[in-house]
Amino acid sequence: MSEDVIVKRFIAGAVCPACSAMDTIKMYEVEGVPHRECIACGFADTLDVRGNSVPREIPTRVTTAKPAQPSTSQTVQFFPNPKLKKP
Repeated sequence: MSEDVIVKRFIAGAVCPACSAMDTIKMYEVEGVPHRECIACGFADTLDVRGNSVPREIPTRVTTAKPAQPSTSQTVQFFPNPKLKKP
């Protein structure tokens, strides 16, 4: 059986962008894509080809996918306000 072993290496002098702790960053690659994670605070991200951080989309109430709802239409009738009657 051939199993892919992920080798995680500490990066000397690296500072965590989240907690500012030094020497707590581990780097590793998964399918050729570099990743880093902090052992102090749990911060993790992915790096692009140039070494820049590719942020993950944080799940919020704005970014969550909404289930498709059937469109419903409703008839609305407006009644004039007698107090706003023009003379």
